[in-house]
Amino acid sequence: MKLSDFNYTFPEEIIAQHPLEDRTSSRMMVINRVLKNWKHDQLSNLTDHLKKGDVLVFNDSKVLPARIFGERSGGRKIEILLLDQIENSSKNKEQWRCMTKRVRNYRKGDKIFFGISATSTVVGREGDFLIIEFEKGHRKRAQERKGVPPLPPYIKRKDIADYTEEDKERYQTVYAKEEGSVAAPTAGLHFSKELLKKIGEKGAITTYVTLHVGADTFTPVRTENILEHKMHGEHFSISENTAEIINCAKQEKRRVIAVGTTTVRALESSAKQGLLTSGSKKTEIFISPGFKFQIVDAMLTNFHQPKSTLIMLVSAFADREFILSAYEDAIKNRYRLFSYGDCMLIV
Repeated sequence: MKLSDFNYTFPEEIIAQHPLEDRTSSRMMVINRVLKNWKHDQLSNLTDHLKKGDVLVFNDSKVLPARIFGERSGGRKIEILLLDQIENSSKNKEQWRCMTKRVRNYRKGDKIFFGISATSTVVGREGDFLIIEFEKGHRKRAQERKGVPPLPPYIKRKDIADYTEEDKERYQTVYAKEEGSVAAPTAGLHFSKELLKKIGEKGAITTYVTLHVGADTFTPVRTENILEHKMHGEHFSISENTAEIINCAKQEKRRVIAVGTTTVRALESSAKQGLLTSGSKKTEIFISPGFKFQIVDAMLTNFHQPKSTLIMLVSAFADREFILSAYEDAIKNRYRLFSYGDCMLIV
């Protein structure tokens, strides 16, 4: 399929710039992919759409303060987005893959300053990514002093002073556990502890996987033939307990509902003959139309950017033309888009 097949237009003013006061007050489009229809509802009514025995699976990865403001030699202000730590880092030094503007202007040996005892050195480039190295303790100090939540570019925050305590609290799920993500698993941002309790009272089961969100989740697709798009890999883990809960549901024909596309990717990456395997792995899975889902029966997800791998994943789950029609109606009804925006439940 072509990249242009996943394009759509929308007015920029409906991109959500701030979260709603209440996590659970977002609108929710409920989409039936079998009957090919949808209706408008509120996320707070989610339990009305659940059945006893449903298994809801969440990604409990915690977002790092991965966007860091600093200076290059000469005092030029810059910002970098840490993506992932390179595995061959030593005990006394950490090498990180990162994104920044004008990567080709950097040279090996260039210094980036984030304050006293918080310096990094450019050690190379890897395609569009910059490789930088921190002395022991410097990266942590840089994040503590100059780090902010890695909000995507369409949420307008120009400088470190524009980031608020609201961003620090709300660009994080209430159940986040293990640090490692450089973007939030945004479908989970809609859930409060009270809603999770209501889900349990309904008789549904909640369980967790951990996928550390990296560049694969937000890197633009630049090839017109989408199958030529290359994924870089994201690390995830699934516990034996979670695998057992999900496999029991599959065998008893109860629904497995993935909260977020990152959860979908973790589950489908560990599928084997219709069941789930546990363990820690790295996934380069790219889900696009034609993909055969083995684990996920329904999903809750936000609205995604045009031409993104995420809208391709959703289109694989519920038919591309149908999904784009639903998006068109959501835009007509002024749904709030993207990370801080509204959501859809696809059943």
